[in-house]
Amino acid sequence: MKNSPAPNIVLLDVQLPGMDGISALSEIKKMSPETSAIILTAFDDSDKIFKAMCSGASGYLLKSGLKDEISYVIREVIDGGAPMTPTVAKKVLSQFSNIHTPTKSVKDYKLSDREIEVLRCMADGLIKKEIAHELHLSIHTINSHIRSIYAKLHVDTNTGAVAKSIREQII
Repeated sequence: MKNSPAPNIVLLDVQLPGMDGISALSEIKKMSPETSAIILTAFDDSDKIFKAMCSGASGYLLKSGLKDEISYVIREVIDGGAPMTPTVAKKVLSQFSNIHTPTKSVKDYKLSDREIEVLRCMADGLIKKEIAHELHLSIHTINSHIRSIYAKLHVDTNTGAVAKSIREQII
């Protein structure tokens, strides 16, 4: 039997019949590490969020905060983003703020003032479109800044950039 191509993105709920979504995510990542996963759920407790992120979730959104934006969220993940509703982003950030590692100065990463502004917006849980509106820039300019931030911080995701910038006291 011929193998089917792996999906680019899967949408999971934390609570699934038979196997919880976080365990399913771990299995999916073992079989197809390149598949991105977005958790769409009603559960916003820190433990579930942290386990999902550690299991490889590309985004974690509360169903109540989605409205009709699912196609935008999927595009955000395809573009390398890690969308989170603001309450989830705050919980993720609080988890990372408890991790202590040696700090580097902003100068070590050569981040511009504008890139630091973009990082702060990302830490506030804003998506690219909202960051563009907040900073009065085009979404293309924001994409450019985010790619530069990723390269300078040596990360691949919004979550990684925000976590590293908090952990190393850049923002």
